[in-house]
Amino acid sequence: MNTHLKIVTFGGGSSYTPELVEGLIKRYDSFPCTQFWLVDIEEGKEKLEIITELAKRQFKKAGLPVQVHSTLDRREALKDADFVTTQLRVGGLEARALDEAIPAKHGVIGQETNGPGGLFKALRTIPVIMDIIKDCEELCPEAWIINFTNPAGIVTQAIHEYTSWKRFIGVCNLPYGMHVEAARLLNADVSRIRIDMAGLNHLVFGINAYLDGNNMTKDLLKLYASTSGLGMKNIVDIPWSQAFLDSLGYIPCSYLRYYYQKDEMLKAQEEQMKTNTTRAEVVMRLEKDLFEQYKDQNLAIKPKELELRGGAYYSDAACNLMDSIANDKKDIQVVNTPNRGALQGIDPHDVIEVSSLITKDGPTPLTMPILKPGALGIIQQMKAFEKQSALAAVSGQYQDAYLAMVMNPLVQSEQKATLILNEMLEAHKRYLPQFNRREK
Repeated sequence: MNTHLKIVTFGGGSSYTPELVEGLIKRYDSFPCTQFWLVDIEEGKEKLEIITELAKRQFKKAGLPVQVHSTLDRREALKDADFVTTQLRVGGLEARALDEAIPAKHGVIGQETNGPGGLFKALRTIPVIMDIIKDCEELCPEAWIINFTNPAGIVTQAIHEYTSWKRFIGVCNLPYGMHVEAARLLNADVSRIRIDMAGLNHLVFGINAYLDGNNMTKDLLKLYASTSGLGMKNIVDIPWSQAFLDSLGYIPCSYLRYYYQKDEMLKAQEEQMKTNTTRAEVVMRLEKDLFEQYKDQNLAIKPKELELRGGAYYSDAACNLMDSIANDKKDIQVVNTPNRGALQGIDPHDVIEVSSLITKDGPTPLTMPILKPGALGIIQQMKAFEKQSALAAVSGQYQDAYLAMVMNPLVQSEQKATLILNEMLEAHKRYLPQFNRREK
């Protein structure tokens, strides 16, 4: 293994970066990052400088000889990188607020990665990631790109479908969080838990759950129905009914509430809009508080408040993956990667989120049982939407984006699709150059 690893992080000024640094510190013995480059854009310069100084203090407190660099010139950072991580938010939290507010005005759930919001985050993000890949092809052709940018599934689909870059893996903290939840419910250490997972990013199912090799799926389904406070920090906690869980037979991820509890989730969002407590507004306030803490020259650890963000466990998901690739660990992790026949009913070339064996050559998806219709049906429907969204991001054609909008299960209305699409195209015009010369 390379004992002098160079890691480049795009979106380096993100409030999540201290969590990534913590993960690198914890794994330094097996995964010695000696160069850590943080890259951002001009608008993020101030936050980048604050995060860079905090990262230096974190590594210094840990007594590790890690050189921390920051730059607005991505080509300077990329040369000979071993791993490139992406945690972008094109348009910032202001764009997220629009993604939530505009659909909600028309009686549709507005959310960062689901529905119209997820579509537009993909439209803004995919061209930027593709530009980064062009530089990677020239400057670090052997690097692994670990993408944490949402919507991670659509982004990963687009890269594998429309570029020749193969060393691209989508990562989400949600599957790891589901393992932590299961461990808590079963009163066990997370190291004793294994959940076979399959589906799509933010649409993944726990197929079978094991404690010390014993199948505990039915026990967990009972515990899930009687326990609140589970799931992601950014999703309203509406309990699942025992009847639904028993019928489904799988452990649903938190985001499936947007599809299986659509009316209740829309009502919850309408209440948030009235009280200025939408997720974007909450995160804006939290970010402001976090960056005030980050400025403190005496702070040299990740603040506890960062775990209130939806990306808790990010460092474990991202750093475990990089560590396993670098050391050819052959352990099992849940990642977004081409299906390769692991999940029947989905094209082998299409990207799924699935338990995979992680080696120096990347992920090998584990073969999953044939899924019941209650899970497979929505996976197939959403995969079609993801592919249409990726096409729209690449083509910049109005009709491609329009069809994606109509297809989405949270919209499924020609009239609403037209209204929402036109309003969001105008609102996000600055970040959608591929649509600027569109013809309706």
